[in-house]
Amino acid sequence: MAVNTDFNLGADSDALYNELLDAHAGLSAEKSSQLNAALILVMMNHIGDAATIRDAINTARSSIDS
Repeated sequence: MAVNTDFNLGADSDALYNELLDAHAGLSAEKSSQLNAALILVMMNHIGDAATIRDAINTARSSIDS
């Protein structure tokens, strides 16, 4: 399964973004990085498909390399 890069968050997108920001509130840079890593691992486990995860990694990396 290819990673979906089309908008897919629906009407809750702003609320979800704010919840993500709130989860980082009061954390040091190190703890914030740990939270990001933990969230990524949870989502990778949820996806459970190596090809999709690799596609997502490559898509994310290419978005910051340009």
